[in-house]
Amino acid sequence: MSAMAHEPLTQDLDHVLLEGFLALETPEGFRAELIEGEILVTPPPDGYHEHHINVVVKQVIRMSATDMDFSGSRGLTVPRGGLCVRNHVIPDATFAPTELQLLRSAESWMPCEGMAMVAEVTSTKPDRDRTAKRHGYARGGIPLYLLVDREKSDVTLFSDPEAADYRQHVTVPFGKRIDLPEPFSFGLETNDFV
Repeated sequence: MSAMAHEPLTQDLDHVLLEGFLALETPEGFRAELIEGEILVTPPPDGYHEHHINVVVKQVIRMSATDMDFSGSRGLTVPRGGLCVRNHVIPDATFAPTELQLLRSAESWMPCEGMAMVAEVTSTKPDRDRTAKRHGYARGGIPLYLLVDREKSDVTLFSDPEAADYRQHVTVPFGKRIDLPEPFSFGLETNDFV
């Protein structure tokens, strides 16, 4: 009975947190995300971080079997483990089939439905990308999550989301090719990450 007595209070606090998060005004170039009940504000990325994302984006746009739209600033609302308020994350790269016109929405925060892949490059808090964001993207049903891990010098492609994680993953060291399945259907070269 005591757990039920605390549920409305927890929901109220979650909604206050969400309202405060959505009202944040961050300095230009900074990103604010709400991940697992914690507000994270990050500074603009460094040049190496942007270089790694650029390598991925150029290849996806040029080589994918399906035309892809890209966003590097669109926020996604992703399910949060067992709690009522959704996470609000901004992937380094979001890809959706052009024919779906999903990224043309006027909304700042949009659902994960229809997204083909998200990509992250690790920065100041790599464990958020490795764990919290991965679980959120899986709960959101995003089919592919590409993680470029600068600290480990490798690239991991997570696939086949189920519940709060991906059932499959493939990791290659920088310099090796990693195959992206449909709708991309090409080998992503990682030589430029070295």
